[in-house]
Amino acid sequence: MVKIRLFRTGAKHKVSYRIVAIESQKKRNGKPLEVIGIYEPRSKPPVVKFKADRVKYWLSKGAQMTEVVKQLIKNEKPS
Repeated sequence: MVKIRLFRTGAKHKVSYRIVAIESQKKRNGKPLEVIGIYEPRSKPPVVKFKADRVKYWLSKGAQMTEVVKQLIKNEKPS
């Protein structure tokens, strides 16, 4: 099953994330199928950018979003 979830990047105490489509059995930082967007929680205000058309594409293929990604996407506008 494909999941849309966060992929951690950045250094210790300077974390940022990528929003990715990835097989659910892969490790957190395993090779994703596609990078869909970014989330930078440390910037003021936090930045969330994503490709709405690609999110819709993966959802149409049966992918499921994690709860955190659902909240991020629900509260932001696509880029």
